[in-house]
Amino acid sequence: MSPDRPHAAPAVAGRPAAAAGSHGGSGNDGRRAAEGTGPAASVAPRSREPRSRRPLTRRRWFVVAGGALLPIALLLVWQLVSTSGLVPVSQLPSPEMVWLAAIDLAQRGLLGQYVAISTQRVLLGFAAGAAIGLALGAVVGLSRLGDILLAPTLGAIRAVPSLAWVPLLILWFKIGEESKIILIAIGAFFPVYTIVAAALRHVDRQLLEAGRAFGRHGISLFATVQLPAVVPSALSALRLALAQSWLFLVAAELIASSMGLGFLLVDSGNNGRIDRIFLAIILLAVLGKLTDAIIGLFERRAILRWA
Repeated sequence: MSPDRPHAAPAVAGRPAAAAGSHGGSGNDGRRAAEGTGPAASVAPRSREPRSRRPLTRRRWFVVAGGALLPIALLLVWQLVSTSGLVPVSQLPSPEMVWLAAIDLAQRGLLGQYVAISTQRVLLGFAAGAAIGLALGAVVGLSRLGDILLAPTLGAIRAVPSLAWVPLLILWFKIGEESKIILIAIGAFFPVYTIVAAALRHVDRQLLEAGRAFGRHGISLFATVQLPAVVPSALSALRLALAQSWLFLVAAELIASSMGLGFLLVDSGNNGRIDRIFLAIILLAVLGKLTDAIIGLFERRAILRWA
């Protein structure tokens, strides 16, 4: 063999020598993978971010403390103003007076009864109004004919103030529970109907065409494409409708009611009990926030699952 002719590289483990390549590709890839810098490392699952590296605004204790900061500050200012004599107690009772009013009503067995009956009315009215709003919102949002027939009339009815319904409901349904629940349902209906109808009208056309290309039509298209697309908007509408239900509660309990937080608010105003007025307002705020937090928890889970 001529000395000028290069020797052939020996085969390793039955593989041709050329497989290793003059650049040493397999060896370098192996080293990069072992060192965590090669392609294999790029597809490795990322470890979760340690809690110590999370931003401060994402830590639960900071969220809870930050949310409680303003209410505590308002309570301290309220205590300071009411006890310093800057405002007479006939206009601004102290937090202690409001607390004593709550204890007095609780000892009489009225406070829990008022909270329970008002919450029941709100939940029943909200459920009825939201269900009808979802149904009619879907009809108007999905059907051009439904939009033409229903949207103008419902838009006009939406402009009617809540108190304008009170005398009509008294004439139709007397002063029983039906009239109160129907008024609350009216308040819950329009946010859900308006937002759902608008969201369905503006579903991305490309999503609809893709769904039809996969053989989806009618109910199947609605369930697999349109409904998931409007889940965030529908859940936001439900939160708004629940808040509206609490707003309509006071108007509903003006209908010759003898119990409930709205009745407590009106009766205390007639009797000059400013402490009970503040108590009713605080209870309405707390209950409204509590029910909104429950809907918000459901909203986060529903978006992760269906949206």
